[in-house]
Amino acid sequence: MPEKKPSAAKSSRAGKPPGPGKPAEQGPTTRESAAKKSGAKKVAAKRATKSSAKRDAASAPESLFFDRDESWMRFNQRVLEEAEDASNPLLERVKFLAITASNLDEFVEIRVASLLQRIEDGYDQPQRPDEGGLTLSQRLDRLSVVLHEFVDAQYECWSRKLRPALAAEKVRILDWKQLDERARAYALNFYETEVDPLLTPVTIDPSHPFPRVLNKALCIALLLRSKRRVRAVPRPGAALGVVTVPRALPRMVALPSDEGCFDFILLHKLIESQVERMFRGYRVLARAAFRVTRNSNLYLQDEESRSMLESVRAELYNRRKGDAVRMEIEAAATPEIVERLRTNFELDRWQVFRSEAPVNLSRLMTLPGLVRRADLKYREFHGRQTQLAPKSANLFDELRSRDILLHHPFDSYATVEEFIESAAEDPAVVSMKQTLYRTSADSPLFNALTEAAQSKEVTVIVELMARFDEASNIRWAREMEDAGVGVFLGILGLKTHCKLALMVRRDPDGVIRRYAHLGTGNYNSVTARIYTDISLLTARPEITSAIQSVFRYLTAESDVKSYAPLLVAPLTLAPAILRLIARETAHAKAGRPAAIVAKMNALLDRATIEALYEASNAGVEIDLIVRGMCSLRPGVKGHSERIRVRSIVGRFLEHSRIFWFSNGGQPEVFCGSADWMPRNLVERSEAVFPVDDPALSARLRNEILAAYLADNTKARLQQPDGSYVRAPRIGPAFSAQDHLMQLAKV
Repeated sequence: MPEKKPSAAKSSRAGKPPGPGKPAEQGPTTRESAAKKSGAKKVAAKRATKSSAKRDAASAPESLFFDRDESWMRFNQRVLEEAEDASNPLLERVKFLAITASNLDEFVEIRVASLLQRIEDGYDQPQRPDEGGLTLSQRLDRLSVVLHEFVDAQYECWSRKLRPALAAEKVRILDWKQLDERARAYALNFYETEVDPLLTPVTIDPSHPFPRVLNKALCIALLLRSKRRVRAVPRPGAALGVVTVPRALPRMVALPSDEGCFDFILLHKLIESQVERMFRGYRVLARAAFRVTRNSNLYLQDEESRSMLESVRAELYNRRKGDAVRMEIEAAATPEIVERLRTNFELDRWQVFRSEAPVNLSRLMTLPGLVRRADLKYREFHGRQTQLAPKSANLFDELRSRDILLHHPFDSYATVEEFIESAAEDPAVVSMKQTLYRTSADSPLFNALTEAAQSKEVTVIVELMARFDEASNIRWAREMEDAGVGVFLGILGLKTHCKLALMVRRDPDGVIRRYAHLGTGNYNSVTARIYTDISLLTARPEITSAIQSVFRYLTAESDVKSYAPLLVAPLTLAPAILRLIARETAHAKAGRPAAIVAKMNALLDRATIEALYEASNAGVEIDLIVRGMCSLRPGVKGHSERIRVRSIVGRFLEHSRIFWFSNGGQPEVFCGSADWMPRNLVERSEAVFPVDDPALSARLRNEILAAYLADNTKARLQQPDGSYVRAPRIGPAFSAQDHLMQLAKV
């Protein structure tokens, strides 16, 4: 979308308007615009109270398209339900709660920040009637109510359910006053040796301005009264002091405790107990921990003097200083502390969130790793290993005779690692190409690629703009370049999100062949153990040839007439999906079998949703398994009576994308990296691939998709009003993930 580029002086603050005729939802993107100020001052007059926001929600016209942000909040609510569910192991419930907090952080610093930014820029026109008819301000009013109610529910879960349950299991998070003599001595020694050297207390006055508070940094604010009788410059009222809690230290300090007990003190509570030592000459009147979330949209300028890599590095630094969007502060904070902080960060009152300790719930993610109680965690699980035929000496031999389909984590990710590592070590492999979107620290795949560059041609497409992984990806890119890897950054303006690896090998018969991996998930061995994803390993010439064309497109923008049998975004994927849905519509109208089962992370694309509505009206039975956001409204008479939407939240994060079409009795099934969202269909480089082997396609439909459709334990069904209810328990309890784990053990 064309735009006027911001000047260098405004690179972190200028926003981008939607193009002519575009709805406000298509306003500034995280890739192309520059971060405008959150707009607290200008937006303040537009913010409504909770009661008026609820009236807006009640009077809003019914829409055929749910608001994406409210839909996302419903997803996070489903995650919170797992934290509240007593049938889950206790420490896993703590993890679920921490995940909701981490999710909410990203939502606030990206989505809420974007709404504020667009409102300030003046793009506050009403939406189309069939999208709800609300302005951005009205949407934000409604969303602010939902946000506060959700945060209240988070702390209710922690304070009323999880913390008491942990205490009953002798896992305690204590305040300073609760420590016995032994624990207090240990904590004090830890403070003096590890904490105090890292602290920089600041008293705010004309010579000491308010310190720059980094994004999501936990701080302690204090009201201080000077004990000095004479001052060179009289200071009216109480002074404000600020201490930043060091990020380099663990947020929970383990304390000595009795056998079988696990006691901790929160780091900021330990620091609070010693603040008088930092502010000698002052009397501490009040104190409160707080945390500011800033606009973290990453915006780039086109500057001829900079490479993309250097531009991203510069904007990562700016992200740490983005404008404030939210302040979390302890519920017990005095009104004076709250008001002085709110004024300093230029926040409206709705942007202040009062919470019980700990202010940052995401830090609870470390607790399960500190507590050695296997009975309070999920049982350890390892995916099954791929078995090669007796005649196959290696994976390359095996792939010449058959495709291999893997469903992670139920099938071990080690097979994918073996494929890439063996290619790196095999002297018969002469070329390796791979995309990298997110990887892990000390990744064996990264090491394999850098070592392979010593003896063969290695090309890697690195996506620098993988949100919140930019810094690590910059590091990988530089290290790989130093090792001799050909590193490319894909196509300017498009995220490289496809998951592809292509190996060229001279086989023992002298023939040059291509071997490939295609996936729905990142090349990350850590997330592969907790995300569900699909991998296809193949040597089919039609697929491997198409993958080579995709790599040429990514490195040289070399286009070809067709990428078939792959569906490639932004070139062929979107129209192909519409054609596949339209084909089912035609089958239904002709009286032939017509059905769609589609599993994805999110469904937001308007054209795709409209095509699904048309298919439903024609008689196509449609089952959608959508983990997160879903703008489609199911079960609406005359539009979506034959569409069912379910979401599954469980032990593993559902991340696989599988698209099955009945096709008049000749089913076709595809997998890939793309959700049905505008950003995947037109703003990213994506690849969706067919699974043609009859046995493998049958496995996708009859084993994997069938299990998710039968789930009556972790599945929630979306209602016409956008709410979700648990799937009805008909017959024995059935969990798809538990079932697939059991199959993996056979």
